Amino acid sequence: MNLSLSDIVPPLRWTAPSQVEPIASDPGLPDAWWQALPLDRACAAVGTGQVASRLADLTIACWAHLVLGDILPLLRFTHPEESLQTPGPRESVHDLYVDVIDKLLATEPAREPAGAPVPPALPERPMPEIIDEIFARLDDRQRAIARDRLYFDTSQQPGQAQRATLDELAQRFSVTRERIRQIERDLRDHVMDWLNGPSAAPLNAHLSWLRTRLGSAVPADDLAAAVPWHRTELITLAIPAWRFVRTLLTGYEQVDGWLVAGGADELREKTRQLFTDGPRPLEEAVSLVAQLGIREDVAERWLASVPHLRVMEGHVVPWPRSMGDKAEAVLAVARAPLAPEEIQTRIGEDYSLVGIRNQLASDERFIRLDRSKYGLRRWGGDEYLGIREMIIREIERAGGEASVSTVVDNLTSRYDVSESSIRAYAGGPGFERTQRGYIRVAAQDQAEPYQPRRDVSMTRRCFRSRDGRWWHRVDVNAEHLRGSGSPLPTGFAAHLGMAPGGQLTASTASGEVVISWHNQPTIGSIRNVLAEYNASEGDHVFLTVSDGGELLTRFLPVAGAGLPAINQALHLIGYTAPVASEAEGLRLIGARIGLPEGAAREEILDRLRERGDRDILRFLT
Repeated sequence: MNLSLSDIVPPLRWTAPSQVEPIASDPGLPDAWWQALPLDRACAAVGTGQVASRLADLTIACWAHLVLGDILPLLRFTHPEESLQTPGPRESVHDLYVDVIDKLLATEPAREPAGAPVPPALPERPMPEIIDEIFARLDDRQRAIARDRLYFDTSQQPGQAQRATLDELAQRFSVTRERIRQIERDLRDHVMDWLNGPSAAPLNAHLSWLRTRLGSAVPADDLAAAVPWHRTELITLAIPAWRFVRTLLTGYEQVDGWLVAGGADELREKTRQLFTDGPRPLEEAVSLVAQLGIREDVAERWLASVPHLRVMEGHVVPWPRSMGDKAEAVLAVARAPLAPEEIQTRIGEDYSLVGIRNQLASDERFIRLDRSKYGLRRWGGDEYLGIREMIIREIERAGGEASVSTVVDNLTSRYDVSESSIRAYAGGPGFERTQRGYIRVAAQDQAEPYQPRRDVSMTRRCFRSRDGRWWHRVDVNAEHLRGSGSPLPTGFAAHLGMAPGGQLTASTASGEVVISWHNQPTIGSIRNVLAEYNASEGDHVFLTVSDGGELLTRFLPVAGAGLPAINQALHLIGYTAPVASEAEGLRLIGARIGLPEGAAREEILDRLRERGDRDILRFLT
């Protein structure tokens, strides 16, 4: 006999090995004996009673919600009444299993063919003809209830015919809904009585094979295609045979186009747990879900259907809700730095390019490894800090001074930067020539660092976020939309590390934005950034520059007219969530303008006056 215990007990195919192993393991049998060892050899080694005992323990611990006939389908032939019941006392379950296994071992051994299970031989008459006998003596009302309600295809799409309700059928046949309910109940009993009789033996054998063929999850369409006669129309009900067969597969539920044994939510969660450690190659993933009883030929489709998983580039990856987690998953699969545009394309959802760039620049999990490419910080590597900072790093590595040609060769060989840009920066502020023509960082002790008249915390329209970054609010006007540059406060420019005569180039998705300081700090055109947001006059854009030289932006449409005064004030600092009271709103404003926790109301208002934030004050006084 080549049948193992899992061949005659379908739930063993879809229950997680981690649940089965502690209960089914036996010191007298090899590991995973229920899958690898023929049943006759297992019984010869430890006795039929011991094998049945392990199966009874599994039944009580893992499958108590199933009827016994779904756990051990052979019970439908040997003990038809008991097969329809859920497990009772362990001793009675054990005795049933001993009886079935003994009878199976006493029969002539049959060789199990390799590959997929082979369906049982067809009876002398066509199976649909046998099924039609069940309904041959029904009247028109009974057949209508069976066709339009009991065996209706519940997967119908909106706009198609729907399952008949009790009220609709009651109105159609001029009886009460309770009478329809009674007829429906009698029909179910009639079918169950027939299934327990000798005429149903071919169909019961087919159902036993079908459970093995379907596994723990299968696309619902596979049921119709499992054997040719499933698509044959039953003459009595004018429906395809598979619709009737579907109702006999107790223990399966139909969810989102899938037939799932034992509960769809539970199986999905078991599947997700297989990938908590990160991406796995698809071939390995298919083998893993096969342990849950899912056939290999449908495993990839199952994985793609499970929420919070995605099949991507030959891998199965956890797919959580946040944009940052998804970007991390994309990079983990790629195993190479990618541009924000590539990450956006691979995520394939409604995330703006600006949002992705801001996430990559501000999230510690990511590191900028080239002018326009990001990787995962855990990979290591030199962070790209912008051309000026990269020149400084090359000079430091060379011992304090280096030739421009060497710097150019080193940087262009590793990063996507042009020679002309490197030479332009090397000849600008912050660097000086040595006597032999090399460059070095200009001495910092020649002048005091620039001190603005107002610190960033005292600068109008500048606000600190929870991560400690200071952001400047730009109120969008027609000049911004036309592409004109605009002034920046000196306190904010100094916070970015600038000084009079200096220049800072920040990168964006659509090109570079230059911040220069001649008579006063000025930022170049941000029209392309505003176009990304579809911004209009009156909207707000909060901006700052990351350590890696990225222009980070956050967009906020103009506040609605009906917003309460405290929420209008909070809107101007970039806070849009509801607050419980004005006191809570003032606390948030105080934190955003650099005041310590617990600052009094008057202290907050005085700071706003001193900063010049009159637009906020008018909502608070």
